[in-house]
Amino acid sequence: MAKLTPTEKLARDLDWNLLRTFLVLAGSRSVTDAADRLGLKQPSVSSALKRLEDRLGKRLIDRKPGRFELTAAGRLLASEATDIHGAILRLGTVMRDVEDEVRGHVSIAMASHVVSPIFDLTLTEVHASYPRATLSIEIMASREAIAAVTARRVSFAVCLVNEHRPGLEYRRLFREHFGLFCGPTHPLFGRRGLKTADLAGHSSVSFVTDQMNDALRAVTVMRAEARLDERIVGTSANLEEVRRMIIAGLGIGPLPLHVVAEDVEMGRLWRLPPYETPPAIDVHVVWNPRTRMNRAEELTLDALLKRVEATPMEERIYS
Repeated sequence: MAKLTPTEKLARDLDWNLLRTFLVLAGSRSVTDAADRLGLKQPSVSSALKRLEDRLGKRLIDRKPGRFELTAAGRLLASEATDIHGAILRLGTVMRDVEDEVRGHVSIAMASHVVSPIFDLTLTEVHASYPRATLSIEIMASREAIAAVTARRVSFAVCLVNEHRPGLEYRRLFREHFGLFCGPTHPLFGRRGLKTADLAGHSSVSFVTDQMNDALRAVTVMRAEARLDERIVGTSANLEEVRRMIIAGLGIGPLPLHVVAEDVEMGRLWRLPPYETPPAIDVHVVWNPRTRMNRAEELTLDALLKRVEATPMEERIYS
């Protein structure tokens, strides 16, 4: 028998359970925290980490009093192990497809309250053509949706994008514009002829992604230019909850113009300045080409992308 290379020997001997434990450690604050998540005793988790470090010959986590951080080797391993974990999770999906190619499940990670006729028509088309396929849509913050796509935990995502990560594919679904709004109990509600300067010092609420280094950067700039109180009194990843806080009078907040048009018409919200050139935010379809999709996933993503391509961009800009 030919002698194994060190790399081949590592691949043969490495225990997946050690990698699974390490993935939990990588997302934890301490060994004790990881043990709680795994339902194990702390010494068992510490032992598993030591065995993995001994097997790889690398220190993976810098563990000192008050310090628990991945080393460079640990960050690299976490990235690779996430990929491996995603592939293992999808084995069941691949096996089910052997029996019935269009009876698979489609899992979509989505930013809250995406209003898109293109997306809705795609769901109608896919269900009519493949009624035995199943679907789940999980609402989450856009950064979490991207993480789920990267880890291959979902079929694809429909969300806001801060930056394009290498290894993922992106297609712009639509562009929406944001404005600032207040609720009926707010002192600026119903007032016409307001200037942006009139908003200065008022409290605000917003999305968790409303930060200079995140997907709603343009909205962050708009809030800053309005000189709202720097302290945000309420945040949520869910548009409905941000809307709830605005209507309840907690503060001024940003919302997509086309999504809340009915609220404005019904007197539940009041549009505030700036009225000109509202910030534009793009919503994307994001998928991982390394994900081995079942037929239902492939057909759904393909149908959505075809509808996007067939619809001119000017018809996908909502104001």
